Amino acid sequence: MSGHNKWANIKHRKMAQDAKRSQLFTKLIREIIVAAREGGGDPETNTRLRTAIEKAREANMPKDNIDKAIKRGTGELEGVDYQEILYEAYAPGGVALYIRALTDNKNRTAQELRHVLSRNGGSLAESGSVGWIFERKGILNIPKEQVADTEELMMLAIDFGAEDFKDDEDPIQIISAPEKLTSLKQALQENGYNAEASISYIPKNTTRVTGRDAEKVLTLLNALEDMDDVQEVFSNFEMDDSEMEALLSQLNQ
Repeated sequence: MSGHNKWANIKHRKMAQDAKRSQLFTKLIREIIVAAREGGGDPETNTRLRTAIEKAREANMPKDNIDKAIKRGTGELEGVDYQEILYEAYAPGGVALYIRALTDNKNRTAQELRHVLSRNGGSLAESGSVGWIFERKGILNIPKEQVADTEELMMLAIDFGAEDFKDDEDPIQIISAPEKLTSLKQALQENGYNAEASISYIPKNTTRVTGRDAEKVLTLLNALEDMDDVQEVFSNFEMDDSEMEALLSQLNQ
């Protein structure tokens, strides 16, 4: 598996265990508010909202917090007006970054982003210079322990619209067009698979980094994802698994 995908899986597991619960809740609440504002407050008809609620439940967010966030999004309760912005940037080694932020002050967010990037060897990019590298896709993750027959799962997924199937890491990753995500997840659930859904930006090509550049890239990714306004960071770096594990161990010390 390429480095950026492995990083995504590691970051996902980290989110489930993260001690910074208040920061995590802040990000999840913003996601729910914006999803409800853009697509309505019914998760049955709003895929983005349903996915955001599922993530909040996985993080053990109280139901009352979720309900209030939905109502803020639909205008039933007064709340902050968050704006979704996609920033394009470069990391050390020529790695491309696509940064999704939800902010109530885009000038503040842009300034903070420039500071974090420059401090860690990165820079903001001109509009269009990075975005073309990434494709918006639906992602379904299924733990391997659920899967008795990988080929059977793959054929089922393809029948219901999957575009790609990756089983070289745990969890198994199924990729689809965003509009197919809900029906694909439902089909898998009806066949006994508990799939976790999300929308992601997947790079069309990757940039290999090693040594000092690799360390700088992971340090920058950590710094960006610690920003309150940043929801997700997508990248196209490629790195050996052994080097990534060593660097992550070093960064976590």
